[in-house]
Amino acid sequence: MSVLSRPYFHDEQAAFTFVEAIIWPTGPVCPHCGCSDHITAITPNPEKRVRYGLKKCRDCKGQFTVRMGTIFEESKLPMTKWLQAIFLMTASKKGVSAHQLHRTLEVTYKTAWFLAHRIRLAMTGPSGSGGMMGGEGMTIEVDETFIGKRATKFVTGKGWVTKRGTADMQVIMTLVERGGRARSIHVENLRKDEVVRVMELADRRSVLNTDQAQHYRRIGKEFADHQAVDHGRDEYVRGDAHTNTIEGFFSIFKRGMRGVYQHCGEKHLHRYLAEFDFRYSNRVALGVDDQMRAVLALEGVVGKRLTYQTTGERPQASEGAQAAR
Repeated sequence: MSVLSRPYFHDEQAAFTFVEAIIWPTGPVCPHCGCSDHITAITPNPEKRVRYGLKKCRDCKGQFTVRMGTIFEESKLPMTKWLQAIFLMTASKKGVSAHQLHRTLEVTYKTAWFLAHRIRLAMTGPSGSGGMMGGEGMTIEVDETFIGKRATKFVTGKGWVTKRGTADMQVIMTLVERGGRARSIHVENLRKDEVVRVMELADRRSVLNTDQAQHYRRIGKEFADHQAVDHGRDEYVRGDAHTNTIEGFFSIFKRGMRGVYQHCGEKHLHRYLAEFDFRYSNRVALGVDDQMRAVLALEGVVGKRLTYQTTGERPQASEGAQAAR
């Protein structure tokens, strides 16, 4: 049976049943009082405006659905369309634009844009790329990349030319486990304090692989071993020392950002990074297929309330390191 022909993509009651089985694996839990023993399901009745999935707690007399306390809260979008959007975003290797969601789901562009950001929020955490990276016997590759438009200037006789440097571009540092997960952080620059902040996410028992960048030399001494390749001298592989794994991750990320999303404001960049980290960390090579990846995203919807007004808020500088601990 085709994945898209499954009932929960088209039947609202089936969609609620599917989501409830993931969020409440041992049965419904009242978000008001925490009770799980005296919950009654209320039969949906559109004529009386009784919602799908509505339940009542006999202890506190409160009513609720599985939407409460999740990214679905206060959304009027049918659960079937939520599930379609989650599947599309988790199955598409380079992402799905808000315009594509707008056309596919037949919702407004504003709804599609907000919907996508809430799904990206669900992709953060343990199911995506949370926790410390690496460990004993593991190799971590670390590198940085730049995204955005380079500054240009007009030169007589040459027209508009690109300036040297990356002053107007956004800086991203990424840690990738060989054969494992990826974790990307948007940093202000590549000065010592920013590099140290990101490297707090790396387990010092790991073997560290980087390029010849100076800012990795001192901190590399803290790891079990530090191997660096010199790209400036056309050295890309030396035995097990290389950064080819992380270059492959950057290739997917940049093709998605340039070819699918095309533009990303700096205040939203951390959510796009979480999206690409999630898909990479839960890829087919690690035994996670499209269906399993969508379920993992659904497991991450709880406790992640996002409003339209707060979508642009950036996390605190030390948030990633604190979560890892």
